[in-house]
Amino acid sequence: MKWTRDARPRRIVVISTGGTIASRWTGSGYAADASGDDVVATAAVPDNVDVEVLDLFNVNSSRMTTDRQLALLRAVHETLADPGVDGIVVTHGTDTLEESAFFLDLHHSDPRPVVFTGAQRPFGTGDGDGPGNLYDALQVAATVRGLGVLVVFDGLVHAARGTVKTKTLDADPFADPSGRRVGRLGFGQVDIEREPVRPAPLPLPEAATEAGGRPVPRVDIVVHHSDNDPVLFEAAVAAGARGIVLVGTGAGNATPEIAEAVARAVEDGVHVVLSTRVASGPVAEVYTGGGAVDLAAAGAVLAGTLRPGQARMALLAGLLADSTSPERRNHLLRTLLEGPVRAEPALAVAH
Repeated sequence: MKWTRDARPRRIVVISTGGTIASRWTGSGYAADASGDDVVATAAVPDNVDVEVLDLFNVNSSRMTTDRQLALLRAVHETLADPGVDGIVVTHGTDTLEESAFFLDLHHSDPRPVVFTGAQRPFGTGDGDGPGNLYDALQVAATVRGLGVLVVFDGLVHAARGTVKTKTLDADPFADPSGRRVGRLGFGQVDIEREPVRPAPLPLPEAATEAGGRPVPRVDIVVHHSDNDPVLFEAAVAAGARGIVLVGTGAGNATPEIAEAVARAVEDGVHVVLSTRVASGPVAEVYTGGGAVDLAAAGAVLAGTLRPGQARMALLAGLLADSTSPERRNHLLRTLLEGPVRAEPALAVAH
């Protein structure tokens, strides 16, 4: 499906959060420094698009926190409360973009698009990719509708769900290792090849409705490896984690000792999600001896094809949601992790 726009002006808000697209040389390395206005000034703007800028914060995305992600969710929600806004572009560092985009997508119920983009090369460099990525993101935000939160990078359009950073420095760092891209851009058009399949959006969590709300739950990631024992997993429990993503080997495997630690944690009310350190494919109940069969029996919820960072965001979103019992929360987690249902069909024509 090729999407083209009519001549009506589109009002797009760019929410700037920092990252490489806003990074300048500091003398020993690059750090987020440029304002959103500075970043937008480097890029051409598509015809009939009016851009407004909101500087939310300015950090390298490796410094992203749940509080900042909640602030971003709140800013998007408040921006879309204005019916005159046609879409949003979020400029974000690539290190944790996959986490923030997916977290927002889990709560995004508006047909107007939220498009994440960024850069692999710093602000102001002669071969910088930020201006082109920003132009493409503005084009997508001004054109499509009903596709949820998207990631636009290097001429490609990706769904938030499943899309992770697969290359550290290349110009096309993002892909869904277990799925297909959503579309691409070219010759002034947005070519959408598939409609993302998403769970029903969650309500805005109480923690995002106002700044300085209740503390957010701690959710940790623990990676299994040769010679691993339960020490780090149990340390996360002792530190107060309400949720833990266990990153297994293969299709989601560990050891009998780890499975026993998972059972103890679940008994104590900790929610455990099982993901894998393998690049693509689903977590599956195949092996015993501490494998996914035993881990699921111990109470871990399988992450499907979500990689660890996004599995953590689904677990966090589930913990933030209102659920009256652990059973209901586990059902919600399974929906967020494993079983998305098709949302309302995307509109067949541009708005």
